[in-house]
Amino acid sequence: MSPLPELIIEPGRAERNYWRDLWRYRELFYFLAWRDILVRYKQTVIGIAWALIRPFLTMVVFTFVFSKIAKLPAPGAVPYALMVFAAMLPWQFFATALSESSNSLIGNANLISKIYFPRLIVPAGSVITSLVDFLITLALLAAMMIWYQFVPDWRILTLPLFMVLAFGAAFGAGLWLCALNVEYRDFRYIVPFIVQFGLYVSPVGFSSSIVPDKWRLLYSLNPMVGVIDGFRWALLRGQSALDLRGVLLSCGLVVVLVATGIWYFRRTERTFADVI
Repeated sequence: MSPLPELIIEPGRAERNYWRDLWRYRELFYFLAWRDILVRYKQTVIGIAWALIRPFLTMVVFTFVFSKIAKLPAPGAVPYALMVFAAMLPWQFFATALSESSNSLIGNANLISKIYFPRLIVPAGSVITSLVDFLITLALLAAMMIWYQFVPDWRILTLPLFMVLAFGAAFGAGLWLCALNVEYRDFRYIVPFIVQFGLYVSPVGFSSSIVPDKWRLLYSLNPMVGVIDGFRWALLRGQSALDLRGVLLSCGLVVVLVATGIWYFRRTERTFADVI
């Protein structure tokens, strides 16, 4: 790691210097992200295959329950398993990123209490690390599409836009939860409940089209609704309808979530070393 430039703390300029320090400490960001990737699969029997097993088994269960038992339809000529797995991509990323980032400050307590660096690097690194699982799961989806002989069209080019939306949702929520987790340790028990509850209130195992129109806008207050619908629209040749109002609402909610998350994180950051 190359030596860092001399750090000068100037009164009245903390905010400007803070954002500059994010760039100055970029190598620490790379190091923490790489360390998290190594630690996640260290001493596991099947290694990164866990990133495939979890969404695959969830897809099998949801396909059986919602398609075979509940008899819910899939949009167009899309195989039900593909519809579910296209939704598992953003949801698995969001759930993993939220869980990891919410505990990131507690997990790095020794580092935070001893040296100065922009604390925002820690939860951001956890969210970035979750992209590895996303890419592995994306490869499994590609294999499933080959199996079903289902080829995406030009809409797949819009996938990065919805990925940015998913990243923003995970990052904004993660900032709130990791900051709250430092002060109120009860949140370590609340986060798994939020993730589990969110799985069932988000359109992962079913299509948003089954939600009555009069409830669609209210349902879209869950920002992951627009993200999941966007992923399906981009990956499934548009056969899964895209509610533009819901996507725009999700975009607005994610912007608010990120902005308020950064505000609250920065507001409480100065106390982290003392409280943690």
